[in-house]
Amino acid sequence: MDLIPAPQVVLLDEGGRRFAFGPQPLLDAGPGTGTTARWLRRELAAATGWELPAATAGVSAQLRLRIDPDVEGDRGPESYRIDIGPDGAELTGASAAGLFWGAQTLRQLLGPDAYRRAPLPGRAWSLPYASVVDGPRFGWRGMMLDVARHFMPKDGVLRYIDLLAAHKLNVLHLHLTDDQGWRIEIKRHPRLTEVGGWRPRSRWGHRASPLWNETPHGGYYTQDDIREIVAYAAERHVRVVPEIDVPGHSQAAIAAYPELGNTDVVDTTALGVWDDWGITENVLAPTEAVLRFYEGVFEELLELFPVEVSPFVHVGGDECPKTQWKASAVAQERIRELGVDGEDGLQSWFVRHFDGWLAARGRRLIGWDEILEGGLAEGAAVSSWRGYAGGIAAAEAGHDVVMCPEQQVYLDHRQAGGPDEPMPIGYVRSLEDVYRFEPVPPKLSPEAAARVLGAQANVWTEVMENQDRVDYQVFPRLVAFAEVVWSWQPEPAERDFAWFEGRMAAHYARLAAQGVDYRPPGGPLPRQRRPGVRGRPIDGAPPNV
Repeated sequence: MDLIPAPQVVLLDEGGRRFAFGPQPLLDAGPGTGTTARWLRRELAAATGWELPAATAGVSAQLRLRIDPDVEGDRGPESYRIDIGPDGAELTGASAAGLFWGAQTLRQLLGPDAYRRAPLPGRAWSLPYASVVDGPRFGWRGMMLDVARHFMPKDGVLRYIDLLAAHKLNVLHLHLTDDQGWRIEIKRHPRLTEVGGWRPRSRWGHRASPLWNETPHGGYYTQDDIREIVAYAAERHVRVVPEIDVPGHSQAAIAAYPELGNTDVVDTTALGVWDDWGITENVLAPTEAVLRFYEGVFEELLELFPVEVSPFVHVGGDECPKTQWKASAVAQERIRELGVDGEDGLQSWFVRHFDGWLAARGRRLIGWDEILEGGLAEGAAVSSWRGYAGGIAAAEAGHDVVMCPEQQVYLDHRQAGGPDEPMPIGYVRSLEDVYRFEPVPPKLSPEAAARVLGAQANVWTEVMENQDRVDYQVFPRLVAFAEVVWSWQPEPAERDFAWFEGRMAAHYARLAAQGVDYRPPGGPLPRQRRPGVRGRPIDGAPPNV
């Protein structure tokens, strides 16, 4: 079977028998299965023409949905079982989420045409007699999407939620604010989007490139857009983690409200939304007024992201230059008042304030691994991006960790070393490299290893100007990542990449049916290249830090 991610158990009928569906199969949806039933009727109906009417009493249904917590065994609440035989297919989930992941497997078993948006004439539908028993290795299986550097309209975000769900990924981390743009409506501070949501131009390529795109760029999600995104994701058992970056990566906010910056060392009224890439020195001022401003931002954010869907709130906390704080009398006085250890202590104070503020409201703070510097409150979690070291330190200190080391799973990094890779960034991270990524470092103690919630692949969009470019960088590598975080794997060197590659032959057809502009195995198509646009390739193997 060409299933991805690979299930734990697959038992095929030795005789190769198949169950053939009639023109209008019946659906028997048991208690608690309504979300998956609606999804099947909507998605499979588009490809097959089936209406999947409900089975009436005494009539056997060809598709049957059940929830039974006992199906999980030791595989966890997201586990499922599929049994296919002469009377059709029965899907049983340990929970509503497990049942939904089983429906994703069922769709794969129907073949690539099950992903189309209209039926193909004469297409017959059948399933192999089989039993599949499955459940995930990790509870956090995510992708971070940077919509701040290049805005992705709402429909594109909804599309990516569907793509995540199709690969049994269950977290979408949305990077909503940065120096180059503010992407979420905050009603009490309208200039955040009116001013901060737009920049006059964009660097074309890496920041060393001499080229510019002079078209103004921007956009933002209204609060109703966000509510729709969150509800759409929840129906597909995907959690959305919003990120509001503090105290660095904040020039778009300062451009909108100059009083947020270090006004005693720089004329913040002259600042605009940044049109370049990299790290700017324009950071938030460490004042009570700035804290109150961002508390107001987070108050509106929490209303849009309900705790049952989004228990974590990401505050960034990374790459905060201290130049302005060192020169600012206001910042230096604040250091003395607080008794913290210089400018680094000031950054820690910023993060710890919102750690406590969020915890008091039933949420958990998560931030990039720089937030470890200065200490964290008990419930805070860490996204380990600079390598494994931050995650190891956090886990050994009793904090939950999401592993996302840039040297392994930053999907903006180039996929091959050839000259045709568009705007090549970073180390070569091939499909096989991602397949051999291991979220749990072997040096962790068993107690600390249990703190690894899972992993996510990060998609930074400085050189991804539209959806097709995002598709090219993300796929097919996200498929390999999905198998790493879902399937129970041997050690990286022992993983059967040839087997995975063989299953990918069928999966490319699924991606194509969904309209994904993936990188072909043989390299980029002519239209996928960006000749002459400078990137930042790094030679050699990435460090394992």
